[in-house]
Amino acid sequence: MASHVGGLTQTAVRVRNLHRSFSKNGGVLNGLDLDIAAGEFVALIGRSGTGKSTLLRALAGLDRGVAGHGQIAVPESVSVVFQDSRLLPWKRILDNVVFGLRGSDAGARGRQALAEVGLAGRETAWPYQLSGGEQQRAALARSLVREPQLLLADEPFGALDALTRIRMHVLLRKLCEAHRPAVLLVTHDVDEAIVLADRVILLDDGVVRTDVRVDLPDRSRSSAGFAELRTFLLDELGVEEENR
Repeated sequence: MASHVGGLTQTAVRVRNLHRSFSKNGGVLNGLDLDIAAGEFVALIGRSGTGKSTLLRALAGLDRGVAGHGQIAVPESVSVVFQDSRLLPWKRILDNVVFGLRGSDAGARGRQALAEVGLAGRETAWPYQLSGGEQQRAALARSLVREPQLLLADEPFGALDALTRIRMHVLLRKLCEAHRPAVLLVTHDVDEAIVLADRVILLDDGVVRTDVRVDLPDRSRSSAGFAELRTFLLDELGVEEENR
């Protein structure tokens, strides 16, 4: 199995020769190498089955028992946001946000985190009383209240409608600029990757095939630079023009 090492400073994530396999027929990750700088936002794209979520779970230490080897170095403080909010239905929103958080100021920190995501005043609400977008906001608050050095996000906006997704993109960028964690976002949405990330990495056959920096002064979807990068990434994914 891969070893996990904490205490990184300038580099938030360092992965070397990572292998993961769920069967004898072949690996999901096949000698993957990856570096993510402290405070850097990286989006991970690729076809289904190329190992995106497998890599994220390996970094989170959630793949115990899976066959594999390699080296993984991550910070001590890591938070994960999933596609569903995974709020505990029997706890109110503030209690969800501070669940497991230690310290006499946990409640105050939780309220501040909820205010940051636009949920001030909803502390005593039950999860079922929140919309899908609000539940994901609460999930972000729960992750960021711990001030993680690394935030892992596995398609956190995949179940949201288009307008809510755009609002969540704006919110996530704002939160990341304020808290400065390193971020690894798994997404199937090329536009989402370009809007949010400093780098976009494409996995293919369990290794990094494309690694491109997003250096756009204008990230609006109507800009020429956005369209050019989008076309490049879709070509790398093998998406035919008529399916775009």
